[in-house]
Amino acid sequence: MRSYRNAIRLSSFLVLLFSFVSLSRAQDSLVAPAPHAKTIHVKHVLVIGETKGFEHDSVPDAMAAIFEMGQQSGLWDTTIRTDTELLTKKKLDRNAKNLDYFDAIVFASTTGELDMDDSQKADMMSAIKEDGKGFVGIHAALDTNYKWPEYGEMIGGWFDQHPWMTFNAPIINEDPSFPAVSHFPHEFVKYDEIYQPKEWSRDKVHVLLSLNPSKLNYENNPRVHRTDHDFAVAWSKSYGKGRVFYSTLGHTEEAWSDPDIRKMYFEAIKWVLGMTEGSTASHPRVSQP
Repeated sequence: MRSYRNAIRLSSFLVLLFSFVSLSRAQDSLVAPAPHAKTIHVKHVLVIGETKGFEHDSVPDAMAAIFEMGQQSGLWDTTIRTDTELLTKKKLDRNAKNLDYFDAIVFASTTGELDMDDSQKADMMSAIKEDGKGFVGIHAALDTNYKWPEYGEMIGGWFDQHPWMTFNAPIINEDPSFPAVSHFPHEFVKYDEIYQPKEWSRDKVHVLLSLNPSKLNYENNPRVHRTDHDFAVAWSKSYGKGRVFYSTLGHTEEAWSDPDIRKMYFEAIKWVLGMTEGSTASHPRVSQP
């Protein structure tokens, strides 16, 4: 009889325990899980896509590519803007960040005179020249801010026509040791629109890529203005403490699906952020046989 009673008590206890565990699990399922802490990336990149002149169809592709590069690599987070509000050191409200927050600025085929007052222009140049922030100019970034002399000095010049429009450009790799172009062979072809720079000098930049002058057609082309036939496709330079990279590649939407172009800009951003090393010293033109 005693054994029977003990068995009843044990069964009752097990039923109560099971009910308690089930109830606890049910209650736990109603409680939201603790939020995950936001991953803080090493660097912060600001991408500007404002256009006050010609509007390239590839601007969204370029901006999205830079966002994806940072997200997939985990090396930076990206703020994308089509205005210039954040190009300031003034404190902004509404949780907006300013230049003190960002480590690099990317102009994604910006065009024309951007909506920046004198204080913003001074702040942006100070951020690069004095604070050592990086700057990457994509394609039409050279077709920007003609009325701002220091911008041209910082980036290296301005747009002065594209003599061959969009074509199969014969390109020479002048510095295969530089991280942004090390994946390119010595000579290669890319279908893109190559800008001709004005107020530009090889003595003031480190040319990375250039057009092969021996493979270009100059006949009956009034858009060819450089008598030296020196058409740089990409270069690096220093501006005070800051690092600057520019390339004319990236005109087409399709360019941003090209692994070579994406890798070039990925490595360029890494370089201006100080994650890799590469020369900014000017050098003579690479002679061709």
